[in-house]
Amino acid sequence: MGHETDNPELLPLPLLKREDLEQLSKPQLIEIVLLLQEQNRILREQVRKLEARVEELERRLNEHSGTSSKPPSSDPPWAKLKRKKKEKSGRKPGGQPGHDGHRRELLPPEKVDELQQITPKRCSCCGKALHGKDPAPKRYQWSELPATIKPTVHEVQLHTLRCQNCGASNTPDLPPGTPTGAFGPRVQAMVAVLTGVYRLSKRKVVYLMQDFFHLQICLGSVSACEAAVSDAVSEPVGEAHQYVQKSSVLNADETGWWQRHLRSWLWVAATPMVVVFLVQWRRNSDAAKELLGKFAGVLVSDRWSGYDYFKGRRQQCWAHLRRYFEAFSELPGGPGRIGKELLGNVRIMFKWWHQVRDGTLTRAVFIVRMEQIQKDIEALLSKGERCGHSRMSKTCRKILAVSEHLWTFVTEDGVEPTNNFAERMLRHAVIWRKISFGTHSEEGSRFVERVLTVTATCWLQSRNPLDYIAEACRAKLFNLSAPSLLPQSR
Repeated sequence: MGHETDNPELLPLPLLKREDLEQLSKPQLIEIVLLLQEQNRILREQVRKLEARVEELERRLNEHSGTSSKPPSSDPPWAKLKRKKKEKSGRKPGGQPGHDGHRRELLPPEKVDELQQITPKRCSCCGKALHGKDPAPKRYQWSELPATIKPTVHEVQLHTLRCQNCGASNTPDLPPGTPTGAFGPRVQAMVAVLTGVYRLSKRKVVYLMQDFFHLQICLGSVSACEAAVSDAVSEPVGEAHQYVQKSSVLNADETGWWQRHLRSWLWVAATPMVVVFLVQWRRNSDAAKELLGKFAGVLVSDRWSGYDYFKGRRQQCWAHLRRYFEAFSELPGGPGRIGKELLGNVRIMFKWWHQVRDGTLTRAVFIVRMEQIQKDIEALLSKGERCGHSRMSKTCRKILAVSEHLWTFVTEDGVEPTNNFAERMLRHAVIWRKISFGTHSEEGSRFVERVLTVTATCWLQSRNPLDYIAEACRAKLFNLSAPSLLPQSR
C-alpha cells in the first residue's frame, strides 16, 4: 500500500478490483480494512454533526412568535401559526337584535355653545298659524373644531426708571410665574405629548404646531421644550420609582434601546397604578438592581438571568413557558408527545385561571385543582429532561431548577401567571424606538424614561397626560412641587 499519513480522512485509497484484492497479502488486506473502518467512523461523526446542524437550522427557520420570544411582526409568511378556530354562530356581523347600542350622549342645552330653535309657522295641512313650543323637540347635535386656533401671546414690559434724587436706575423683577423662554407651560406640555405620547418626529411637531395652532417653533425649541418638561417632572418620577420599589407585586421587563447609536436597554417596573421606565446601558443584574432597588414583594418576570440575583418570591411568566412547550410539541416522536401533554395541561390551567379572574371559580377550589396540574407538569418536565433531545432536555432542566417560582400565582392575590402587563407597557416604547431610532444623549434618554413614566401612569389612573405635564411645568415656574403621580394623592 505504501501510503503513510496520520490522518486517514486524507488518505487517498485507490479503487481496487476483486482480482487486485486477491493478489494482496493478508497484512495488506487488514491494513485496508482498518483504514476503511477509521474513515467510516470519521464520516459517521461528520454526518452526525451535519444532521444536528440541519436540525438546528430548520428549528430556527420554523421559529415564530408562537414558539419563541420573537414578536409577531417578525413572523415569516410561511410560519404555521395555530389559530383558535371560532365556531360559526350563524348570526350576521354587527349588533344583534335586542342589543343596547352605544350612542353618544347629548349635552344638555345649557352646555351647548350655539342653539337654534326652529318651530313651524303654519300648519302644513290647513295653513292656520301655529303657536307655542314642543316640550320634547327632536334634537340634532354635533361638535366642530374652530376654523382657527391661535396661541395667546403674553408680554411683560419692565420699565427702568432713574431716581431723580440719587440717580440710581430701578428695574422691577419679573412677576412670579413668568416664563423666561419663548413658550409657556401649555406649549411645552403639548410638544412633549406630541413627541412622547403620539410619537411624532421633531420636524413633524414643527409642522403640526404651525398648521394646527399657527405657532412658529424651530427644531431647537422642540428639544428645549422636552428638556423643560423632563426637568419639571423629575421629582414626581423619582417619587414614583420609590413607590414601585415598595409595592407588594411588581412586573419587570426590558427591551432594546439605542443611545448615541449604541445598544442600550429600556427597563420597566409596572404596578397596577404606577409604571416607571429606566434607560440603562446594560442588561444585567446591576441594571435590574437599579430598577428594583430594595424591592421585597413578589417579582413577576421572564426567565432572563439578570433577575436571578433576586432571592425573594417570584413568578415566572407562563406565556414564555407556553411558547417553549409549543415548540416541543412540534418535535417528532417522544419529545413531541411530551410537548403536547405539557400544552394540554397549560391550557387547562389557564382556563381555570381565567375563571378565577372572572369570579366564576373560587380561589380555594382553584388551589385544590392545581395540585394535580402542578404534579403532572413537573413530572412531564422530568420526562422531557430525560427525553434524549438535547435542546428540550436542557430547557426542561432549567425550568425545573426554578420550579418554586412557577406556582406563586396560585395562592397569592394580585399575582398574574404571565408578565403580559409589563410587556403591554413596553409596546408604546417599542414603536417609538422603531420610529425615532432611539436617543442621541443622556438628556434625551432622561426625557424618554420620564415622559413614558408620566404617560403610562396617567393612563392607568385615567388622568390626562397633557394636563398633568402642563401643571407640572406651571408649578416649576412658581418654584412649587409638581403634582404627584401616586394614586393616593388624587
